[in-house]
Amino acid sequence: MGLCDRSAFELSGMLERRDVSCVELMQDTLHRIDQVNPTVNAIVSLCDRDDLLAQAAKMDQAERSGWMHGLPIAVKDLANAAGLPTSMGSPLFKSNVPSQDDIMVSRMRDAGAIFIGKTNTPEFGLGSHTYNPLFGATKNPYDLSKSAGGSSGGAAAALATGMVSVADGSDMMGSLRNPAGWCNVYGMRPTWGVVPHEAVGDVYLNTLSTEGPMARDPRDLEMLLRVQSGAYDAQPLSTGLQATEQKRPTSLQGLRIGWLGDWGGALPFDDGLLEASEASLVTLQELGADVEDVPPPFSLDEMWTSWIDLRSWLVAAKLGGFYKNSASKEMLKPAAQWEVSRGLSMTGEAIHAASLTRSMWFQKARRLFETYDALILPSAQVWPFDIRIDHPTEINGVTMDTYHRWMQVVVPASLIGLPVVNLPAGFGDTGLPFGLQLIGPRMSDLSLLSMAQIWHDATRWTEHKPKLS
Repeated sequence: MGLCDRSAFELSGMLERRDVSCVELMQDTLHRIDQVNPTVNAIVSLCDRDDLLAQAAKMDQAERSGWMHGLPIAVKDLANAAGLPTSMGSPLFKSNVPSQDDIMVSRMRDAGAIFIGKTNTPEFGLGSHTYNPLFGATKNPYDLSKSAGGSSGGAAAALATGMVSVADGSDMMGSLRNPAGWCNVYGMRPTWGVVPHEAVGDVYLNTLSTEGPMARDPRDLEMLLRVQSGAYDAQPLSTGLQATEQKRPTSLQGLRIGWLGDWGGALPFDDGLLEASEASLVTLQELGADVEDVPPPFSLDEMWTSWIDLRSWLVAAKLGGFYKNSASKEMLKPAAQWEVSRGLSMTGEAIHAASLTRSMWFQKARRLFETYDALILPSAQVWPFDIRIDHPTEINGVTMDTYHRWMQVVVPASLIGLPVVNLPAGFGDTGLPFGLQLIGPRMSDLSLLSMAQIWHDATRWTEHKPKLS
């Protein structure tokens, strides 16, 4: 097994024991990038090779600063890493080079990571398909004609192909789950507040999006989450992972898992995807879990209205200034313009109504978790689609009325900030990967990771590597 195919945990141990040097790992990483990245286009703004090797050589001479000491990491191109471009996939920011790390990036740097570049993302992270006018599209490693998902598509594809061993991502509407499912890796949306946002502007109202970890196994997922997490004084609503410390399951025996499926027929799916997802539940049952069908617990239409109103309102708060300027407005993609236009038209009454719906769904979900240890849903409603299209406009004959309606399946967890782990669940008849959302109650992050590890040990789906040669 090559270095680039090993887990971050294995690599960390090898570096600590000096079985391999930081320089050797960097050389292998750059070689893998040379082999793979021109094909999949996952890593952008790659740093100078000589500079990276020099940084690795310094790491070989320095004391270990954390478990990530010497690990090459590419940061998602929505997060700021000092000295690296943060374009957010937008021509408006093509020359933006921040001088300071975001808090999550700073924590990875302090743990010893060497930042080698950025991972590709859709413009401003909008849409679960990673393409933008600056860098183009990221291809799915399992079928180069298909999308890698998004908005953490670059991170997922880089992981799947061994260009990095762990990766950061962010998730508002499935961006840590959809690309993980489509690229056969793990992605975790933590409980909202466990990984703090950068304290810029409003620090109270934006509670839909969070950053989190991606990896090829749950052990690495947890190790990175422990680096990223932690209460942050500048963020009054941050909680830190310590709040989730609790008794963790050592098996799935006797656990009750609620299968929400197509939400009582409310969610359309591509042919074969729901059936493949249902078939994969047998593994949970073989591991001792009691998997039960759950009737629709809440109106999906009401949830959707709440979601798109809150989302548009927040996007407008971020991008409204660009929209109001005619020159910069033309540089926003249509989805961004649509979001901002909706958000600027929102009334206080509408936002209050959306928040009230969210609150009612949270209370209902809280009661569900009095019965179930976890809930489970597919990670996407469609198989990876043609990389040349912007987004699906219909699913199995059902018209999609927005650019993101095809990802409605991720909204139940996103709307109320619940922790979710994407479980790689296998491959469809055409060889495309798919995943399952394992959803837990608030602050059950570590319990979910234990459940995911049990799944991983039994399935080993991520060992089925893409064949790019």
